[in-house]
Amino acid sequence: MAHIETKHFTTEVIDVNIGRSVVIMNVKDAQELGLGPTSRVRLTKGDKRRSAVIALTATMTQPGKILVSQDIANELRLSKEDMVGLRPIPVPPSFYVLQRRLHGERVSQDEMFKLIKDIVEGAYGEAEIAAFLTSQLYYELSEDELHSLIRAMVETGSKIEFEDTVYDEHSIGGVPGNSKVALIAVPTVAAAGLLIPKTSSRAITSPAGTADTMEVLARVDFTAEEIKEIARKVRATLAWGGRLNLAPADDIFVTIERKLSIDPWHQMVASILAKKAAMGVDNLVIDIPVGRKAKVKTMEDADQLAGLFIRQSARLGMRARIAITFGGQPIGSTAGPALEAMEALKTMTERNGKKCLVDKALTIAGLVLELSGKVPPGRGAEVAKEIFESGKTYEKFKQIIEAQGGDPNVKPEDLPLGQHTYTIESPMEGAVTYIDNAAITTIARAAGAPFDKGAGVYLHKKVGNRVDRGEPLFTIYSSSSTRLQEAINLASRFNPVIVEGMLLKTLP
Repeated sequence: MAHIETKHFTTEVIDVNIGRSVVIMNVKDAQELGLGPTSRVRLTKGDKRRSAVIALTATMTQPGKILVSQDIANELRLSKEDMVGLRPIPVPPSFYVLQRRLHGERVSQDEMFKLIKDIVEGAYGEAEIAAFLTSQLYYELSEDELHSLIRAMVETGSKIEFEDTVYDEHSIGGVPGNSKVALIAVPTVAAAGLLIPKTSSRAITSPAGTADTMEVLARVDFTAEEIKEIARKVRATLAWGGRLNLAPADDIFVTIERKLSIDPWHQMVASILAKKAAMGVDNLVIDIPVGRKAKVKTMEDADQLAGLFIRQSARLGMRARIAITFGGQPIGSTAGPALEAMEALKTMTERNGKKCLVDKALTIAGLVLELSGKVPPGRGAEVAKEIFESGKTYEKFKQIIEAQGGDPNVKPEDLPLGQHTYTIESPMEGAVTYIDNAAITTIARAAGAPFDKGAGVYLHKKVGNRVDRGEPLFTIYSSSSTRLQEAINLASRFNPVIVEGMLLKTLP
């Protein structure tokens, strides 16, 4: 391979965030190095390095000096006018592996590792990574390839080890309102004395992920040492995994998946299990919601996915139990970070809430307790309910909030919601017969969720509830009047909450 020249530049840090590392370079320097807009380069300073994408300018900076985004400065620890080395990134050695994957050919464990390593090191742009992900929609990974992918994702990142046995629970999502389940299940498990240092991704296709919802109440971005210290103090965390460098390929994949609104099954299994393996999880409960407009629509599909999780967990030395749950309508009454945090907090403080939310959270917690062997099989949900109704769940949740830098005495009514609202009312007297999960998700995201923490949907009625003409069905929240209007337009088009009377039609 021909030697690629490294050229040195002085730097200036600019306050810009486009979701990826960016270097702004004078066109003359770019021409000399053979670079164009969106070319990828590697920056080095001492033993530190960072990959980035190029943007060109004729006026913003002079030859010999580059402007770098803040994330590059943080990674390389740049001070004002520091010098960095810069060189173009050549076609990665693993490119042939990517091409084979795109044609549905099988790749070996060593080849998968090379591909994932190059992705983590920034050798590929969004287009190549998107191609790898979408290829899985058409050419499913074999079980050996999936295991290789999980191992590669774990081995290209950091690992956290705990002295005690580690428990966790995770939902594949796909049902609006599901993120708040963990906010009740995790402190219930911890209140029983088990260690459950839960880390979560942010939302991919839903209105909120567990990390998005918990962030309304406390910090979620911690270092590995901080996670271990919090877990030592309160036996639990509800944190975001992005800062921990655990299976860092997953964070790269999630960013692309979010933009494409895709979540391939095998990639989803790899993402979940890689994060859990990197956290040293020994015992894991996986929640698979099933229902119309959920990620998994039939029991047959749920059984297949459950088998995939069980077999892959076993290959990683992890005990897994699968909970196949009802996903035919949203969980609880809310969808969106602040709304869900409010509902979870209210449910714990009052020790009562929507039956679907409470039952699901305590069932999941109960299965974790059963995995520990401290609770007999079949009695987990009962024991979890006793913990919840005694107030121990809420007390433990307050400890978690405080340990993560939040206000443990925060009240549900203290949480800020989007100031722009619109309520959809029932057009007739009757009963709610159907709520479209996908439509509720689309409306909540159009309103700004999950990035706008106060955006989302509040459901006044659920399936089976009677309503009168003019009664509220759901309210949309947003911090932006423009986004609210977009969400209202979608609500009018999709009609997500169906109300029907006794008379369906007359003939002739």
